Amino acid sequence: MKRTLLALTLLAAIPFAASAAEGVSYNYVEGGYTRADASNTGTNNDADGWAINGSGAINPNFHVFGGYSKVDINDTDISLDQWRIGAGYNREINPKLDLVTKVAYEKFDAGQGVDGNGYSVEAGVRGAITPNFEAYGMAGYEDYQDFDGDFYGRVGATVKFNPTWGINADVKFANGGDTQWFVGPRISF
Repeated sequence: MKRTLLALTLLAAIPFAASAAEGVSYNYVEGGYTRADASNTGTNNDADGWAINGSGAINPNFHVFGGYSKVDINDTDISLDQWRIGAGYNREINPKLDLVTKVAYEKFDAGQGVDGNGYSVEAGVRGAITPNFEAYGMAGYEDYQDFDGDFYGRVGATVKFNPTWGINADVKFANGGDTQWFVGPRISF
């Protein structure tokens, strides 16, 4: 009976026994410049500003993440505050590559009573191409109350100067033609 119980316990733990791919860290803080280009949507409501993002591993396969950005919409007095907080699961699919899934609560506030609460889900891969270069590609969906949902793709890369310091760049392509990008220094720990 004890052997059966031990075998069942080990079998149940197999999905959680893997660790993050070699060279990929889910512990970081980054900050930098962000821009949204909406010219492809016909509105010409481009915006730019700053953002801060972070992630922390709570065990080898699960992490929490969050971010905040503040952008000013060009040629207006409107500022847009946007933040997200969520959790992710990563599973090593080879020694240098992780399968990643994320779910997040999203919120934005443009002032003047224009705000929204919503969620996003995304899945993709993240891996260490070389010891100093990490890249990722994600597909996702986000939806806010009172606004139509939207599919998007996200690609990004981090160039690492050493195990702690690097530069991260991220581009998000939304289904409606909106493009958002970020670039800034990253501190990994």
